[in-house]
Amino acid sequence: MSEEKSPRRRRSTAKLLLALLVLASAGVAFWLGMVPQGFNPLPRLSLSKPGQWFVDLRLAALRNQPDQCAALLNDPELSAKQIDDKPFENGCGWQNAMRLSSAGGASLPVGALTCEMAAGLAMWIAHDIQPLAQEMFGAKVTRVLHMGGYACRNIIGSKVLKGFRSQHATANAIDISGFRLSNGRTVRLARGWKRDDVESRFLRAAHRSACRYFRIALSPDFNSAHYDHFHFDRGPFVRCK
Repeated sequence: MSEEKSPRRRRSTAKLLLALLVLASAGVAFWLGMVPQGFNPLPRLSLSKPGQWFVDLRLAALRNQPDQCAALLNDPELSAKQIDDKPFENGCGWQNAMRLSSAGGASLPVGALTCEMAAGLAMWIAHDIQPLAQEMFGAKVTRVLHMGGYACRNIIGSKVLKGFRSQHATANAIDISGFRLSNGRTVRLARGWKRDDVESRFLRAAHRSACRYFRIALSPDFNSAHYDHFHFDRGPFVRCK
C-alpha cells in the first residue's frame, strides 16, 4: 500500500511546489511592477483618494506603464510633465520619469523623478503631510524643500553598499530636507528632528507616514549621513527607520 501511495505523494508534492513557484513568481512580478495592466486585478491608482488598499503594489504598477502615468497628469494633486527617457549608461539614467512642479498642493520643483516616486510624493503630501501641518501648526505646507532627486552616484553613508549605485542614479529617490508653511514658518530636519517640541513631533509623524508610500524611508535616526534629510526611494528593498 505504501509503495502505491509513494508515487502519488510525489506527484502531489510536485504539484504543490509548482503552485508555490507560480505564486512566488507572480508576487515578484507584482513587486517589480512587471504585470501588464490588462492582467493586473488591482484598480488604477487615484492620487486624490485617501486610504486606498495595496498602495505599494499599485504604485509599482506605474513603473512600466507610461499611459497610466500620463493619466496622472490630469490629477489635481500633481503638477508635472512627462520627460523623455534618459538611456542608461554606467548604471545611471531613467525610464518613465516626470519633471515635477508641485505635489499634494505644495511647490516641489524636481528635474527628474520616476512616475511612481512622483505619485507617492503627491499622495504622501496630500493625505498625510497637509493634514499634519493643519493639525499641528494651523497652516498649509506651501513648499517642500529637498536636496535633489536624480544624481549619477553610488550609495553614500554605508561601507557595505558604497560600491552600488544609489536609487538616485535612476531618478527613483529624493532627499527631503524640510517644509515651508503658509504662516511663514519653515520646519527643517537639521534643527527640528532632535528637539522636543511640535516641530519634532511633526517630522517624526511625517516620517512614519512616508513608509506607506516609499519602500525605503530613512530619517536622521538611520545614520549621520542623513542628519538633515529624509531619504525616500522605491527600489527593490524595504527599510523604514
